[in-house]
Amino acid sequence: MKNNIGAILITLILSISAIADERPAVIGGVEMASGEKSAAFEQVIKRLGKWEGTMTQGATGAVFDVFYEFKLTSGGNTIIETLVEDGVEMLTTYSDDNGELVVRHYCALGTEPVFSVSGLSGNVMSVELDNTKADLHAEHESFVTEMKWKMNSKDSITFEATVMLDGELTKNKAQIKRVH
Repeated sequence: MKNNIGAILITLILSISAIADERPAVIGGVEMASGEKSAAFEQVIKRLGKWEGTMTQGATGAVFDVFYEFKLTSGGNTIIETLVEDGVEMLTTYSDDNGELVVRHYCALGTEPVFSVSGLSGNVMSVELDNTKADLHAEHESFVTEMKWKMNSKDSITFEATVMLDGELTKNKAQIKRVH
């Protein structure tokens, strides 16, 4: 009997938590907009939490530590990724615009590329530079051109980034594990 009551209480608490998480954000009595999320946004939600691992830089072959944290913000409408590669912090945001995921990367290269989804399957998502939203030129700027995430399991990701570096394409690859 005690076990049944305990199980019922745990189920009730989890149900209330789930309902609370689905309520729209309210600021000053005003309900904030929240709608259906794209399949790509739902894919990024699977990355929420802290991750760490190593990255191999394509240009030099250097291997260094990387740390990533994915956090839901803005009433559940935006995901912020704070990333640290070889001690350098950067920021990426993920949000839907008219049902399509838009990815904005604030890069240590001094550029701010904007990406749209180029591929999406059960465990892989790819984005590529959206030239209609980012006016970047290989002749005089360095910038990320593509990114790809493969969820190997709920706690393991392979991440690849193609970078235009001084007019040459190079590919960086990281293996990361969930730590929290």
